[in-house]
Amino acid sequence: MRSLILSLIATTFVGFTATGQTPMPIIVPAMTPAKTAQSPVTAAVTTTSTQTTLKALQALKAANEEILKQQTATLEKLDEIEKAANEMRIYSKRG
Repeated sequence: MRSLILSLIATTFVGFTATGQTPMPIIVPAMTPAKTAQSPVTAAVTTTSTQTTLKALQALKAANEEILKQQTATLEKLDEIEKAANEMRIYSKRG
């Protein structure tokens, strides 16, 4: 009976220690990108596409600058209106 209990305890101990260990880590080497050679047609299309994109961005920049000028002018007008309103409040309190 003692040998049975002792063997059960030993088996349980071995079972717990075996499952408690972590497996060896698997190391996977990093994948390096393969170098691709561009054909002349692809290079020409890329250059044309880049130039078209550059022109579009320059047009957007010009439009944004125009909008900023308009907003600056509007803010100046609003400042003038605010000053006039403050002067009217001052004069209305005196009179």
